[in-house]
Amino acid sequence: MIKPTKDRPSTEATAITTTTSVWATGQQPSRLQRRGRYLPESMGHPGKMLPSIAARVIGTYTRPGELVVDPMCGIGTTLVEAAHLGRHAAGVEYEEQWVRLAAANLGFAKKQGATGFGQVVAGDARNISRLLPDLAGRAALVLTSPPYGTYTHGHIRSTRDTGEPGVRKWNHHYSADRGNLAHQQLPALLEGFSRILAGCRDLLRPGGVVAITVRPYRVRGELVDLPGHVHQVAEAAGLVFADRIVCLLCGLGDGHLLNRASFFQLYEARKAWARGLPVHAVAHEDLLVFVRPQTPRPWPAAPGSHRPDGRELK
Repeated sequence: MIKPTKDRPSTEATAITTTTSVWATGQQPSRLQRRGRYLPESMGHPGKMLPSIAARVIGTYTRPGELVVDPMCGIGTTLVEAAHLGRHAAGVEYEEQWVRLAAANLGFAKKQGATGFGQVVAGDARNISRLLPDLAGRAALVLTSPPYGTYTHGHIRSTRDTGEPGVRKWNHHYSADRGNLAHQQLPALLEGFSRILAGCRDLLRPGGVVAITVRPYRVRGELVDLPGHVHQVAEAAGLVFADRIVCLLCGLGDGHLLNRASFFQLYEARKAWARGLPVHAVAHEDLLVFVRPQTPRPWPAAPGSHRPDGRELK
């Protein structure tokens, strides 16, 4: 089990067991967490990590001066929070507009007194080892979140909000570039994410941590267990599972929860209840924590590999 201490958080796992913890990371909605800390146009990204989650992960698993990497950094939330905590950060982002905004957010953090420095590289994170070759074996933490494919809702105004018929959506699409992993259906998305994690493993120092924020989503009423899928591909990429933490997206009020579920989550839940199915809106993200082993392990050979005598490895 990873047992960070207040004075010196550990990034080495001496024994791997499973624990469950709950972090109150939703006391403020996303827009308030970003206000004055990020440039206003940051709210235009369709899938942003919650700053309070990023800050809590970085503060728990790293020390000042250490390196944090985000292979799909978007507007740079991981990088900005690392810089404010005195860590250094490197990110990769596929879409040029978000590369520019992540760099601008880092510059904004510097003006606010952030002591860490960061860099953003434009490119496909499936090739992260080639994009960040100088960082091999140096990162203490990789913090990221997989894209949710086409199931990103962005910002929404319903009839209840506007008084007009229908639902208005905006900031809910990535670019039209089909090479973006965010456009892929689940099997291709998972295959690409596995490649990203394998590359990130090479950037980590032995005992370094990979933390992945992820939540399930619904497709036509059916729950997709994205955290379970991510767990499988992370282990297939050579990482060792260490912990699962529940990061609350709802606020904790005086004896009750402050619901921050999206319009579509509530809509799907209400439809299910009308059919007699007790479906509830998701109020948390899973934080899945893995480590790079201290010593190399003989990972299974890829299908189709052959022995020196020509026999295929199974």
